[in-house]
Amino acid sequence: MQDKRILILGGTSDAITLARELVRSGYAVVTSLAGITENPTLPEGEIRVGGFGGEEGLLSYIQEQGFTAITDATHPFAAQISSNGFNAAERAGIAYYRLERAAWSALPADHWIDVQDVAAAVNALPHGARVLLTTGRKELALFMTRRDLTGVVRMIEKPAISLQTGWELLLARPPFSVDAERDLMLQHWITHLVTKNAGGKLTVSKLIAARALRIPVVVIARPQKPQARTFGSVASLVAALA
Repeated sequence: MQDKRILILGGTSDAITLARELVRSGYAVVTSLAGITENPTLPEGEIRVGGFGGEEGLLSYIQEQGFTAITDATHPFAAQISSNGFNAAERAGIAYYRLERAAWSALPADHWIDVQDVAAAVNALPHGARVLLTTGRKELALFMTRRDLTGVVRMIEKPAISLQTGWELLLARPPFSVDAERDLMLQHWITHLVTKNAGGKLTVSKLIAARALRIPVVVIARPQKPQARTFGSVASLVAALA
């Protein structure tokens, strides 16, 4: 299947699994990484690091490289690259498939505060809340404008901005156990968890711990992405390509 050249829009654990399965199935695979994360886990196959220069740059790259399909395995909140990938594939006349894990859903014992975006999440927190913030580096600045908030900021890499007084930075890479999440929340007197609805099993333990401790969770909804053929598992997407 080396004549089947596949571009994976990557950056997630799902993309690593997808690349492995496609390579083992005989496809010629190139995984594109944004280059934001230092020392990322690298997938099998060829790797491209860095932006494309928007939709036009991506279209040019697709045409130059002769890809026969794009598989979008980016983060559920990476709306711009998904839009660019969908539009570029359509203009190039090649297939576009999206791999997207199912979103989390609240259980009866949960206390979720559903919000549409990061700004709404900031506003949803009550005065003086002690927060476990797990939304990533890009969204950090808005939370720092609330001088009454304190807590723990957890992310994989050090942010570009400084934290306000009362915040502690915790650099850690998932997965995390439920016991570890519960201990973290208790040790830091956390009153609220803030998370994106990323879905999947890798980081769901924080929701389980919050449920057990009856801690409210501010859950940021996923952004809208283009309507496309979407698969909930690597196996189903690989089968569709075949």
